[in-house]
Amino acid sequence: MLRLIHTTNLTFEEFEKLSAPSYAIVSHRWGHDEVSHQDFLDGKKREGYGWTKIVKACEIARAQDLTWLWIDTCCIDKKSSAELTESINSMYRWYYHSHDCLTLLPDIDLTDEDPGFSEQFRQSSWFTRGWTLQELLAPRRLLFFNENFQHVGDKYHRLQDIVAATGIDKYYLLGMSNVQEASVAERMQWASLRESTRTEDAAYCLLGLFDVNMPLLYGEGAKAFLRLQLEIIRKTDDESIFAWWQDPVQSGSWQGLLAPSPRAFAVPKTESVKVLKVQSRQPYSMTHKGLRLKISRHNTTAAQL
Repeated sequence: MLRLIHTTNLTFEEFEKLSAPSYAIVSHRWGHDEVSHQDFLDGKKREGYGWTKIVKACEIARAQDLTWLWIDTCCIDKKSSAELTESINSMYRWYYHSHDCLTLLPDIDLTDEDPGFSEQFRQSSWFTRGWTLQELLAPRRLLFFNENFQHVGDKYHRLQDIVAATGIDKYYLLGMSNVQEASVAERMQWASLRESTRTEDAAYCLLGLFDVNMPLLYGEGAKAFLRLQLEIIRKTDDESIFAWWQDPVQSGSWQGLLAPSPRAFAVPKTESVKVLKVQSRQPYSMTHKGLRLKISRHNTTAAQL
């Protein structure tokens, strides 16, 4: 179920995913005065930047001849755990199927014609958040707007800046290569230096990037990222998931074959490493005793880790 806002009437309507009309979708960073689903229904918080974002996004969508808009702040009833789980597991697809993704950058006060715009754009906090990674990669049309809601370019025209800010290859950014073709470690590396407010969201924001689904258990902390890795292992035999690194000084007591967080996939500053997919061999499997795989060293032997 996809709940959309009518961009003229500012009312909700719900659609089945397969029958949803063309819609714009909003990518943004959350502030302190966001309008929740219940606030929207009750007519509350009609002042402040949270409401202004909704109104301005509707105006921009109407200018693109789009009648419908989705924004996560009020289009998801977060009091319903079932709806929240469904929404987060569906979100990558919602961004992918949108007609336009409207990316709001309130920390940019320049226009794309002003000197220094490129540097300010690259330093936007939007490029540092966990959730915005999928919002960058999934949409086919992604438009950027500054603090005054002025259009300052799209993903194609700002490509050089985006590559510089994220380190993501242009072919993935433009959809010329499927994100799923990147190795697990490479996708993890894209997320490695991004931050999320809640520990669990470091894993949940990557579900679409790895095309996996799993229930949300807020309160489980770092276990969420371990669950994510186990789901990835069930789906793929890409051994680069084990190609993580962690500074021994910072790792503390952590031990295990799986990484403690996406940050462990960041390339060390002292290294020049390009993570490649390991040549295919007999698939590994997860058993009740741990991971089972075959490793070649002179003669092929079975190993359990």
